[in-house]
Amino acid sequence: MELHVDRADSGVIIVAVSGEVDMNTSLEVRSALTPLFAEKPKALVVDLSGVGYMDSSGVATLVEGLQWSHRSQIPFRLYGMTSAVKDVFEMARLESLFEIFETREAALGDLV
Repeated sequence: MELHVDRADSGVIIVAVSGEVDMNTSLEVRSALTPLFAEKPKALVVDLSGVGYMDSSGVATLVEGLQWSHRSQIPFRLYGMTSAVKDVFEMARLESLFEIFETREAALGDLV
C-alpha cells in the first residue's frame, strides 16, 4: 500500500491511496490522515482509484476520517472508487454517509 499527499494551492489536501487497504495497512492510512486534519485544510479529499481491495478495517478508517471531518468541520470527500471498493461501501450501506465522486475534477469542483 502506498500513500501520496498533495497540498493544492487552494488549501485542499489530496491523499492518493494505492494498493490494498486491509487490517495490515489501515493503521498506516489512519496515521497519515490524522495529522492532515490538524493542518486545518480547506478540505481533505481521498483518491481511491488505485485501491484494488479494501476490507472492513479500511472502511472503518475512512469512517473515522468522516467523524474527524464532522468534528473539525472540514469537508472529507472520496473519489475514484474501484468497483471492488464500491461494493464494500454498498454492502455496509455507507455510500450515503460520504461525499463520493467519480472523478478528481468532480470532487474538487466547488473547492478550488
